[in-house]
Amino acid sequence: MYVAVKGGEQAILNTHKLISETRRGDPEIAELTLPQISEQLGLAVDRVMAEGSVYDRQLAALALKQAQGDAMEAIFLLRAYRTTLPRIAVSEPIDTSRMAIRRRISATFKDLPGGQVLGPTYDYTHRLLDFALTAEGLERVRAVPAAEPLDQSVPRVVDLLDDEGVIQEENDDDQEEVFDLTRQPKSFPAGRDQRLQNLARADEGFLLGLAYSTTRGYGFNHPFVGELRLGEVTVEIVPEELGFPIVVAEVTVTECQMINSFRGSAEQPPQFTRGYGLTFGHNEGKAMSMSLVDRAMRARELGEDVRYPAQDEEFVLSHTDNVEANGLVTHYKLPHYVDFQAELQLVRQLRAEYEAARAAAQTREAAE
Repeated sequence: MYVAVKGGEQAILNTHKLISETRRGDPEIAELTLPQISEQLGLAVDRVMAEGSVYDRQLAALALKQAQGDAMEAIFLLRAYRTTLPRIAVSEPIDTSRMAIRRRISATFKDLPGGQVLGPTYDYTHRLLDFALTAEGLERVRAVPAAEPLDQSVPRVVDLLDDEGVIQEENDDDQEEVFDLTRQPKSFPAGRDQRLQNLARADEGFLLGLAYSTTRGYGFNHPFVGELRLGEVTVEIVPEELGFPIVVAEVTVTECQMINSFRGSAEQPPQFTRGYGLTFGHNEGKAMSMSLVDRAMRARELGEDVRYPAQDEEFVLSHTDNVEANGLVTHYKLPHYVDFQAELQLVRQLRAEYEAARAAAQTREAAE
């Protein structure tokens, strides 16, 4: 990561003042508050929390305010703050089958146990600018709650296929330790635990592009959304002094399980396989993209040819982190005077040699 800057101290102090003025904008306009950002720019806050790897709406709102709404800068700020936090405990795996569901859809079964729940989504809007929102004090239309609450435990769609035995079985193979990408450097070949951690905080746009490529013939993906669900889950830890789990938090997550057909191999019968995506907050596009790319990167373990970028774990894991990518790309704005002078001197020398050789050749041609 490249962040060091030297020289021009007064100029740098002045640019800090200028960015403060620019961030604030017209002082006649009321200043944004963190609760306003958190409540009214919720999807932006959710993205910053997911890619910043910190579940804290207040901090994500602060990062967005400080970054003038620049999501990548806000993610960088939150990721940097994360490095200052102590690790108190490691939570138990969250159980999404016990999610307090706000949205749940499946593209594979119309009538599934627990029912389809459309919830808050832009899927059925007309994508027309709503100029009514320019008016202040607009009375909000309230949704009518259902007469009956949903069940506390709603089975996942892939569990139905699991029961029938037509989808690849998944288990943790008694894996005792999970790779920790926040404390261990990337290593290859990467296990699925490392890959999923990387994808969970990968850049949403880049991940979407990779996922798109797999459906256009660059990854053998023929996906079905087995289930996409949004809601709140509890986070539990087991303190050593107690020996039993206690709830320490409730977080909003989006989970997607994508189903793909698999024609089988010499070792495995024809069946469905799955890709998995889970993100903090309401991040449907991210969760779906994650599950598509997860499936694509399972090509090697399923005996498929690895031919495309989305199937290449080294390519995907090394290029999807926008903090690393942004740090390298933007560092080219910083002074490179010495490097460039060395390059310039080399180019001048090569040009002089080129011109001398060209002149010598012309002299020889004229003499002949």
